[in-house]
Amino acid sequence: MISVLFVCYGNICRSPVAEGVFKTLITEASLDKKLSCDSAGTASYHLGQLPDRRTRENALEHGLTLTHRARRMTGDDLAQFDYFVAMDEMNLEAIEKLNYRSTGLHTSDTIFLLREFDPKVSDEPNVPDPYYEGPEVFEEVYQIVLRCCRQLLAYLIQQHNLKIGERAKE
Repeated sequence: MISVLFVCYGNICRSPVAEGVFKTLITEASLDKKLSCDSAGTASYHLGQLPDRRTRENALEHGLTLTHRARRMTGDDLAQFDYFVAMDEMNLEAIEKLNYRSTGLHTSDTIFLLREFDPKVSDEPNVPDPYYEGPEVFEEVYQIVLRCCRQLLAYLIQQHNLKIGERAKE
């Protein structure tokens, strides 16, 4: 099973949306026996909380129900996950520091910024943090995450020679 961890700061806005979107894409491609994902934060301000209410409301508008509980990324995640996808440069740096201190196991081909997969040309490397913003930014985040997760899935399918609709032998 190939596993992906989406990471933002508090694990209540951006990374839970990425987790929910990616799980949906995995299921739609019938790859849920080959790929899995989770999300975490680099800070511990919201441990155990559901995603932000506005994040959940926006996700529901797109047919997603987010039930993830916020958690902090730990060194154990480095051994459990194959890929780490940060929502912004600050969190990318936090993942890289944790990786360096813990194992050094992961390299630049397993730790990414989500917007590296953005098919829309942008000079902005970060998914904006909508926490202090209005509903339009939550929608913008959803749209960025959706298009980037589609490309991330295509990348993983190519990298691991997966076939859409392929199921693991049980």
